Amino acid sequence: MNVSKVTCVYFSATGLTEKVLDLFLAGLPVGAEKINITSHLFQNGAEFGPDELVIFAAPVYGGVLPAPAAQRFERFKGRGTPAVCLAVYGNRDFDDALVQMQDLAEQNGFIPLGFAAAVAQHSLMPKLAAGRPDGQDAKVLAAFARKVWEKVGDISAASKTHIPVVPGNRPYRVFNGVPFKPETSQSCVHCGACAAHCPTGAISAADPSQTNPQACIGCMACVRLCPSRARSMKPKFSLWLAEKICLFKYGKRKETQTFM
Repeated sequence: MNVSKVTCVYFSATGLTEKVLDLFLAGLPVGAEKINITSHLFQNGAEFGPDELVIFAAPVYGGVLPAPAAQRFERFKGRGTPAVCLAVYGNRDFDDALVQMQDLAEQNGFIPLGFAAAVAQHSLMPKLAAGRPDGQDAKVLAAFARKVWEKVGDISAASKTHIPVVPGNRPYRVFNGVPFKPETSQSCVHCGACAAHCPTGAISAADPSQTNPQACIGCMACVRLCPSRARSMKPKFSLWLAEKICLFKYGKRKETQTFM
């Protein structure tokens, strides 16, 4: 099959999922359009034909996709469109994220040809998988992209495409969020960057120092984006202790896995 267009649909609160996606794209022989669905202001969707290739990429929160990512993926529809699913996790486990991505893809008219569970530095606990994705991850992702491109090229209208088996369970793991929430210091300049980029609209546009703790998913987007460094996760001691425990339990390096 000759691919007429490659499109990437991705959720990346802190930029690490996008970095993994770019390493994958480096292995493709053609360019791609990128659609960032992270902000709550994103309202669009799209439909794709059978001669296109779509890459879905999202982080893993507690073993599943962030709820806003899963909801926005459903706005994209395929018509027998080949797809790739990239799940990005912080070295603990990707649990049911890939089967969830497979289900979303198939339910919306896509044919998932390949999957990857890539490791990236943990957003909340940056000492976990620090510096990832790294050079080794880049090699694995680029090689995976080349294999995907070969597989797409072998597809014909009459062929039955092999869909890989990925680890995970149905029903999916239940994740009730993290106990850490962002707070705002007096150095806030009310620029509104955090409110605009928040995936759930949890931050007040009128007063960015106000955050709805029930709506917040702890993604760290506001902390990373704040130009005055006015936002941080609290309580700091509990977060520090959680990082120490996770380093002890999950600190051993895990490699990016691919499924074809």
